[in-house]
Order: sequence, then structure tokens, then C-alpha cells
Amino acid sequence: MALLTILHYPDPRLRIHARPITAVGVETRRLIADLLETMYAAPGIGLAATQVGLDQRLIVVDVSENNDAPCAFINPEILARDGKEKSQEGCLSVPGVFEEVERAERIRVRALDRDGKRVEFDADGLLAVCIQHEIDHLDGKLFVDYLSELKRLRIRKKLEKEQRETHERSATAAPAI
Repeated sequence: MALLTILHYPDPRLRIHARPITAVGVETRRLIADLLETMYAAPGIGLAATQVGLDQRLIVVDVSENNDAPCAFINPEILARDGKEKSQEGCLSVPGVFEEVERAERIRVRALDRDGKRVEFDADGLLAVCIQHEIDHLDGKLFVDYLSELKRLRIRKKLEKEQRETHERSATAAPAI
């Protein structure tokens, strides 16, 4: 397993529409393991392949309190949505930012599991929010897209400034011997 680098907003690679996975095999299962390891280390409750720069329709989620219920969904799609609810969301690609977003309260999902078997299920609560959030990533959409243009601009400027400062600090650090 390997930790992958999570892309940060406004990286343009986060806007890519991921392509379906055509065959589920050893490489896909290895990627699932890497995504889960990266998500847990971040720490987070969901991660999409596009967030690590991979053009594949694959998400991992674990909304359990003890990180003991990992799920992987290949080529996920939402078949139905019901109700509306607002909740605070954050994102590993938009570090340190939490905003209220409205999403469907309940969803019906179809996907392939890590073995390539078709699954169809209903989700609500945090799981529904997380799945919708991660599928948005596969479609090149971020939770900040649900916010006003002014809020998005403020968040973008803040993150760009933090990235510049981090880069400047690392450039002036003494070299390791």
C-alpha cells in the first residue's frame, strides 16, 4: 500500500470528469487499498480517485466512528434522490474549510464493489452526504461550487496564499545533509 498525494483546490485536475473503470482486477483492488490508506491518514471519511489525480470512477468511504467499515464503489451512480438536508461539509482537497451544503437526504446508489459485483443500495444520513460529495468529485465538482461566488473566491485566495507560504518556507529551509 502507498500514501497518495491529495490535490488541493484550485488545482485544475480536480475538474476532470473521471472515466468508468472497465475491468476490476488486481490493479483496481491495489488502488482501493491505497485510497483507503490515504483517506485514513489524512484523516477523512471519503476520497475519490480524482482527488489524487487519477481519471477513474472510484470512491472509497468509511463513515464509521472507529474506521472499521471501509467501502469502495466503482462506477457509482445515484439512481434516485429524496428529501433535502443541510449539513457542514469539509473536503480533503479544500483543507481547513467547512461550509453548509444542501444535498439529498436519501439516495439510491448503484455501483460495483471491490470484487466487481454489482450492488444497489439505499443510503441516508452521513453516508448519503459522503457518497454524493465523492461522486461530485468524479464529475469535476467540489463542495465549494455550492457556495456563493464571493465565498468561493475568498476560499481560493486563502488556500493560494497558504500554498505560496508553504512553498516559500520549504524553499528557504536548510538543506538536509
